[in-house]
Amino acid sequence: MTSTTDRPHMLTEDFEAVARIAAREREGTRLEFIYGVIRSKAMPDGDHNRIVQWLLKICMQARPDDLFLHPGQGIKAEKYRTGRAIPDAVLAHPDAFVGQGDWVEPEPILMVVEVTSWDSDTHRRDHVEKPRAYAETGIPVYLLIDRAKCEVSVYSQPNGHRYESVHIVPYGTDITLPDPVNITLQTEQLKDWTR
Repeated sequence: MTSTTDRPHMLTEDFEAVARIAAREREGTRLEFIYGVIRSKAMPDGDHNRIVQWLLKICMQARPDDLFLHPGQGIKAEKYRTGRAIPDAVLAHPDAFVGQGDWVEPEPILMVVEVTSWDSDTHRRDHVEKPRAYAETGIPVYLLIDRAKCEVSVYSQPNGHRYESVHIVPYGTDITLPDPVNITLQTEQLKDWTR
């Protein structure tokens, strides 16, 4: 007898069809498919959106000619790209995803960004599952802004299984996003957008 616990219970193509229907039928519904599990991603609140806007402005000012922070872009994730994630934003060339559709290939992505929400599975999703999926995919930098802990985590040096480097600072501490991003964040203002 063959065990099926290590395989998704749904094909990726079936998930994509369900996600399209859910988004069309119920405005604001965002579904992700990571390690064979479908999860609903919470709608961002005002503070969450403001943090993404803050980061977008910083990235545009630091590298206006070659990079753009793409909010809410669906990406193919995990080792075999069978997962589907919707990060809060991804940093890439402005035209990196033109013509690719809902779920893009991760190769042009320099950094993926998550800002925690207040739903019950935030810790598991943003601190465990997504760093693993993004590292397996080879995305160079994962930036996690954790509003519950008031911390900024920068994951880098993916080895195909996990990120080898994780640097965590409290809000108010400057942190440099490593190669290939090379942008320093002054995180003091994040204190204004946390409950």
